[in-house]
Amino acid sequence: MSTELDISLLTWACTIGFIVALLTVDLVVAAKRPHHVGLKEAAVWSVVYVAIALGFGVWFTLHYGSGPGTEYFVGYLVEKSLSVDNLFVFVIIMTTFAVPDEHRHKVLTFGIVLALLMRAIFIALGATLLSLFSFVFLLFGLLLIFTAVQLYRHRDEDPDIENNVVVRTSRRVLPLTDDYRDGKLLTHDDGKRVATPLFLVLVAIGTIDLLFALDSIPAVFGITAQPYVVFSVNAFALLGLRALFFLVQGLLDRLVYLSAGLSLILAFIGVKLILQWLHEDVSQSVPEIPTLLSLVVIAVVLAVVTVASLLKTRRDPSAKARPGSLRTRRNEERSESRR
Repeated sequence: MSTELDISLLTWACTIGFIVALLTVDLVVAAKRPHHVGLKEAAVWSVVYVAIALGFGVWFTLHYGSGPGTEYFVGYLVEKSLSVDNLFVFVIIMTTFAVPDEHRHKVLTFGIVLALLMRAIFIALGATLLSLFSFVFLLFGLLLIFTAVQLYRHRDEDPDIENNVVVRTSRRVLPLTDDYRDGKLLTHDDGKRVATPLFLVLVAIGTIDLLFALDSIPAVFGITAQPYVVFSVNAFALLGLRALFFLVQGLLDRLVYLSAGLSLILAFIGVKLILQWLHEDVSQSVPEIPTLLSLVVIAVVLAVVTVASLLKTRRDPSAKARPGSLRTRRNEERSESRR
């Protein structure tokens, strides 16, 4: 990995300001003009966000060199591929809570804001730990390998949103309306302050985003140790998530091998992190995995997974993709019965 970059406070401030400005535009559109997002609109916004991310990568490469620039593009590819799995879960959540079509824009935008906030906290924590303790590379590597194994074992399952402990607690504690009340989070009912189902949807998305952050942040730290790059690739991958949702929601069901492919990518990056730790702390004779090789491996896995999935669903139209889960519902029910 490259040496620590000297990123000025002004660069950090401008980058965060730019991302906040993009988020503000999304929030204003979602709050002021709730509407069905058509394919054309989703395609235009998807192209815009990808172009912004690539343009930022070109600027970053020109200013900081090809090494950090390559890390940025590989990290962006990793985060973008992992974000597709987020989309599966968003679909499940919105279906579970029967979110009206015109409010899905708002749900996605608020979900992205929550995800960015949590990732910023995890990035700051991860960067601090890596700067103090090099063995954190080992811990991150083992976490990713464990996650990869669990995701592969339960690749054909859906996460159980209704049995999420935070969602269950919210249902018990919060007074809830029966309808979405024009997309409001909170409203008044008989003079009392009550929450709408949309508030519960955001609770579900927030807790799921927390689990995704536990995977995606170590994954991108396996590509680069630069906090600025880790934050940037997460922000730009998440910013395009809303438009991507409306663009590919009809295609998601056909990516039947995506969870298996993502588990391979997570395992590969986990091995890369462990080799990085062995190289730095044990012996420099231990080989490291170059960033360019990581780019090739990740791109090949994603390409093979996509082609194989489309061929599978063409032969068997009944085949349906699942986002995968880190544990089975049976285990959740068993742990619940012990309480």
